[in-house]
Formats: sequence, C-alpha cells, structure tokens
Amino acid sequence: MLGLLRHVDSLLRGHFTRRDDLLAGRIAVPSKTLTIAGVLLGCAYGLFMGLYAVLRSENPSSEQLLATVAKVPLLFLATLCVTFPSLYVFSALANSRLTAAQTLRLLLAAITVNLALLASFGPVTAFFTLSTDSYPFLVVLNVVFFALSGFAGLMFLRRVLDTVFLPAPPRPSETEGERDDAGRPLPPLPNRADAAVGRRVFSIWILTYGLVGAQMGWILRPFIGAPTLEFTFFRPRDASFFAGVIEALRALFR
Repeated sequence: MLGLLRHVDSLLRGHFTRRDDLLAGRIAVPSKTLTIAGVLLGCAYGLFMGLYAVLRSENPSSEQLLATVAKVPLLFLATLCVTFPSLYVFSALANSRLTAAQTLRLLLAAITVNLALLASFGPVTAFFTLSTDSYPFLVVLNVVFFALSGFAGLMFLRRVLDTVFLPAPPRPSETEGERDDAGRPLPPLPNRADAAVGRRVFSIWILTYGLVGAQMGWILRPFIGAPTLEFTFFRPRDASFFAGVIEALRALFR
C-alpha cells in the first residue's frame, strides 16, 4: 500500500512525465500499478459518496453503499475502455512516439490523477453527508467534485499530450537515430503546422472524453440513492446526465 501511495505521489509531482522521457516515448510507471491505485482511490471515494444511503432516514440501504464503492472505479474503467481506441488513433495521426501500451498507460495515469483528487474530496463529502439530509444538495455537490477532479485529470493529459505529440521541432541532430525501448526507430517530431492541427484535434478528443465520462456516470446511476426509491443497481436509461443535473438544481432551489 505504501508503495502504491509513493507511486501516486510521484505521478502527481510529475516524476513519471518528465519531458525527456516523454519525447523518447517512455512512461515509467507500470500499467498494473496505475490500475490498482485507481481502483483503490475510486473505492475510497465511493465509500464516502455512498455513506448517505446508510444514514438517510428513508429506506436506508447498505446495498447502495456497497454498489457505490464498486461503481466509482467502474465508471472510470468503463470510460477508459470507450475512449482509449480514439486516443490511440489520434496519437498515431499526430505522429506520437508512444506505442499502444504506452498510450494506455498515459490514459491510466490521467485517470489516476483524476481519482486522487476525487478521493481527496472524500472527507468533505462525508462532512456534508453528516450535516445535511438534502439529497439534491448532495447530488450537486458530488457533480461539482467529479467535474473539478475530471478537469484536473484532463489538464494533466493535455499537458502531457502537448509534450508527447506537439513539441517544437528540434534540430535534426537531436533526433537522428533515436529509438524506443524495443529498439525500433522513433518517428520524427511533427512540424509547426502539424502541431497546430494536432492541438485542435486533441482538444476535440478531450471534449469527447468529458462527455463520455458524464454520460457513463448517468448510465451507471444511482450512486447516492434517492431516499424515496428502493435500492436498484441500475436505473432505466432515460433522459441524460445534463437533464439530471438540471433537475437536481431545480429541486435544490425550490
């Protein structure tokens, strides 16, 4: 456990995403470590998020708590499965120096950063859960925390993508004969025109990632559990994430 925490701390401090390593097509942290760390961090926040279901006066549900603990990491892993193929294709089109495995590791790293910040909000979620019984308020609060942590993860990914795919063109002597860890020649870095196009393409991908994550959360609901409804692992797939947030805001300010 301490080893995992040290890896997460090193990731947050940028030790695994140094410019020289990224330009050489290397991301040093293992995918297995990132996956385990992400699952544990997601479960940690799920524990705080699902606490409301146990403490509510109507229909208290320990099943909802357990379901939320499982669903938070599932949300991010499912989003990863949906968005990874498009990230790899975009990276290849942008002349990335990362292989498919390293691209997957990069996305796992961004998700781990996301979940680390989300887990840090856990005590705040618990505080408000213990101090209010307003279900709409807790829905909005959790949406805000997911949005903030998601933004941090996407900004981490954007910063790394700018280094991996879109650096300023170096002198020929700096890249001649460079090879990846498997001994294969690395592709040349993009020129300035390709960089400008690539930056716009990746901005579109990041928006797509955010939309997929938001809708995936809607598909996997409930996470908190409405006090007027009996426990169910999934709800019918009506409306959308954005319609649900608008309805929660309306209920909060009535």
